Amino acid sequence: MDVIKALTELKDADFGRFQASLLPTVGKDRIIGVRTPDLRALAKEFYKSGDFAGFLSDTPHRYFEENNLHAFIICEIKDFDACLSETDRFLPYVDNWATCDQLRPRAFAKRKDALLPAIRRWMRSGNTYTVRFGVGMLMCHFLDGDFEPGFLAEAAAVRSDEYYVNMMTAWFFATALAKRYGETLPYIENRLLTPFVHNAAIRKACESFRVGEDRKEYLKTLKA
Repeated sequence: MDVIKALTELKDADFGRFQASLLPTVGKDRIIGVRTPDLRALAKEFYKSGDFAGFLSDTPHRYFEENNLHAFIICEIKDFDACLSETDRFLPYVDNWATCDQLRPRAFAKRKDALLPAIRRWMRSGNTYTVRFGVGMLMCHFLDGDFEPGFLAEAAAVRSDEYYVNMMTAWFFATALAKRYGETLPYIENRLLTPFVHNAAIRKACESFRVGEDRKEYLKTLKA
């Protein structure tokens, strides 16, 4: 598949300009303007063809859409070990929040025991979007049936000057407030997060339909 040709054929210039306004870390000349459903469909087609290994190894990609296509192909990989390997190989090239957050491999749900050490490694990496990805994976996979209270402490221990790391940590705690309110509330009441993450988590929780109104009113009184 000629990837650039395929992406260019799906180009929507107006959408590209809109995307550029949301991606301050990506140069406008690196955005083609392809809508996410089209990218997902192309990734499925590419994956089914079986002829995608060359594309996955051809990093760094120039275009934002190439990176998102790469992420969506990884999401199609069904074998856990292969999926984890490709994720590790790709993460150093992720340079924006959107590509980071589109990378949600379904295979990861198959082996939570093997996923958790990888998450911890990502969270300690020091790379902005790798850390963001690690916190996001902890949020996606370990706030439900596999939850342990210690996971909250691990997320709270993430410290960064990077906006996109701090916003993901805030998203983690807002989601934790929605799903694990009793265990999470002490982190807010006792100011165990940085002021930015603390206030952003409260704001996000108060915007969530999963948090009751009485809890929202109390959380508002806890702003730093």
